[in-house]
Amino acid sequence: MIKQTIMPLMGHIIELRKQLIAIFAIFIVSTAAGLAVSPYIFDYIKNTPPASGLEWNVFSPFDGIRMYMSIAMICALTLTLPIALFLLWSFVKKGLHRHERAAALRYIPYSVLCLLLGIGFGYYVVLPTSFSFISAISEKMNLVETYGITQYFSFMIHIILPVAAAFELPIIVMFLTKIGLLTPQLLHKSRRYAYLILVIAANLLSPPDFISAFIILIPLSALFEISVFLSRLVHRKRPAFAADAEPAA
Repeated sequence: MIKQTIMPLMGHIIELRKQLIAIFAIFIVSTAAGLAVSPYIFDYIKNTPPASGLEWNVFSPFDGIRMYMSIAMICALTLTLPIALFLLWSFVKKGLHRHERAAALRYIPYSVLCLLLGIGFGYYVVLPTSFSFISAISEKMNLVETYGITQYFSFMIHIILPVAAAFELPIIVMFLTKIGLLTPQLLHKSRRYAYLILVIAANLLSPPDFISAFIILIPLSALFEISVFLSRLVHRKRPAFAADAEPAA
């Protein structure tokens, strides 16, 4: 009996190891692709508002290569994410119910789409708004704005990544509601705690100032309310899938 239990467990571990190796290999290839396109992305960032018109400076010999590698790594993560999600889904699908499998596979493309939408919204809407607001304060205080590329890029990432991650919240909530782990009632009861968590997250993920945290908190709050609304819609349709709740043979 013990031997029969150990063998399936070892089989799962070996299978998981294969999936992780495949994800790592894809990440390496994606990093190489990111290194190839990194100069073009850098030029685009430099010539797009709010960065256009700014004079970027380097305060360390490593600033240039740090910027170059950072862009390449972000590209690699973006390219690897959808493939990694699919590989992980293929690993865990055998232990899921039929309706859970359908929900997971259906929501993977939407999660990638929401991530791209979040990156776009963060870069084209939240970043210019926050940068203009902060620049206006510096101008009123008669401060000379001199930016290093590392400082600007760090500010940009701290704005964009939380917004991009927040755009995943509706998909996560819909998926958990679909498989029965979340309900609209539970979300409604925990709303005050959810907003406390959002405030903490906005402060942790944003640059260390109140304005940036507040700017990030706005889309986080809006996305949470959208998630509650979508959870209600999914929960209403969920009974139709009750017949599929049995594990697949």
